[in-house]
This record gives sequence, C-alpha cells and structure tokens, in this order.
Amino acid sequence: MGGHSHWAGIKHKKAITDAKKGKVFTKIIKEITIAAKIGGGKPDENPRLRKVMEDAKTANMPVENVKRAIMRGTGQLPGVTYEDIMYEGFGPAGIAVLVEVTTDNRNRVFSEIRKIFEVCGGNIAGTGAVAWMFEPKGYMSVKKTDAREDELMTLVIDLGAEDFKSPPDSDEYEIITAPADFDAVRKKLEEHKIPLVLAELTMLAKNEVNVGEDKAQQVVNLMNNLEDHDDVQKVHSNFNIPDAILSKLE
Repeated sequence: MGGHSHWAGIKHKKAITDAKKGKVFTKIIKEITIAAKIGGGKPDENPRLRKVMEDAKTANMPVENVKRAIMRGTGQLPGVTYEDIMYEGFGPAGIAVLVEVTTDNRNRVFSEIRKIFEVCGGNIAGTGAVAWMFEPKGYMSVKKTDAREDELMTLVIDLGAEDFKSPPDSDEYEIITAPADFDAVRKKLEEHKIPLVLAELTMLAKNEVNVGEDKAQQVVNLMNNLEDHDDVQKVHSNFNIPDAILSKLE
C-alpha cells in the first residue's frame, strides 16, 4: 500500500477545501444520480447509493439536494443523463493510473483527460492497458493512537477483513477487505467505537512503482489535475512516494 494512506489523507484535506468551492457537492450529486439510476433509489438495497449518501452527509450536503439527485437517477425528475467511464493511462516514472469518470459528454471528457495526461508528462492508454495491475478492495485506516495494534488486528481479522497492515512510515493502521465485506466490517468497527480516518471502496495496486524526488512533483501535479476535473470521481495509481518527499511538496 505504501503511500496510499498518506496520499488519501492529503486528498481528504483537499476535499474539505474543495467543498467550500462547491466541487465536492457537484461530484457527489453526479455519483448519487448514477448510483440511483443503476441500483435504484433505496439505499438499503443499493450499497453504492448508501456509500455516497454517507459521503453527502459528511460533506454537509442539504438533504433536499440528495433527494433531488436520487429522483433524477430514478427518472422521477427530468435531468441530465450520466454514464460511468474508466480511463487508463501512464504517468511520470511509468506509474499506472485509473481514472473513474461520471459524465454527460463522453467525447468532451476524453479530450480533456487526455490533455491532462499529456501536459503532466503522461499519456492516456487503451482499455485493459493498466487495469490488470489493480484489484477492487475495501480500504479503511485507523490512527495508531486510537487503537492497540494487537487488539485491532485480532478484531478486524475476526470480523472478516482480508489483511491488516501497520506501515512503519505511517501513523495509521490499514485494513483491507473484499468489496462485499466492506460494509459489514466498517459497521462493526463503528459499533466498537473505533474512529476511522478513511473508509472507501477503491482499486488497490498489486505492485508499486517507487517515485523519487525528481518525478514526485510531476506525479502529484497529474493526480491533482485529474482530481480537480469536475467529471472525475476517483483516481487510482500504483505510485509510492516516500512520506519525506511528499511532505516537502505539501
């Protein structure tokens, strides 16, 4: 996982800043709409909708905005038609990148994503070029100061987690689950009053590419520019930038 936890923390801080600009609301509304379109408007029966509704609550999105987005997705209200697209590409230092997009204009967004890759020293690739380097997982992190390592490891494994990590260069424990077990493990941890720094369904890299100081800024620029795009929901990559280098770039 390497820098996944640290990078996720940076993204979390960035999301708080973006929320003030309305960016997070825009992305959440798109995700709610398409989640409701694909899986229906009942969160109890639709894990994807349930997760994004929790994100909306965390971002303090008004309940009426959530309701309208669900109704657009289910066809009860007129609205824009969105579709999910996954783009694949390579970045500086040969890192692999997956970009999850929700858009109403496939041609426009492809051109814009391709330009971001090119400007930041990478290139967009064909379907299947890098997707095989990742696998879907549930990912959670817990501050090391909030739990004892041995107790937390025993608990999460008993709850059905696939893996538990305590990276020596991080102040957080990492918990990995199968996507189908993510909700159950997360709820049980919350019942045990264990605060989660991060809890998300994501794509984790099977192997990492170590990035040195010479390419680190380019990689960060690529990630930030992709995530700043209004149609991009998530960006996944297999880079590992040491915390010492990342901290210089913050």
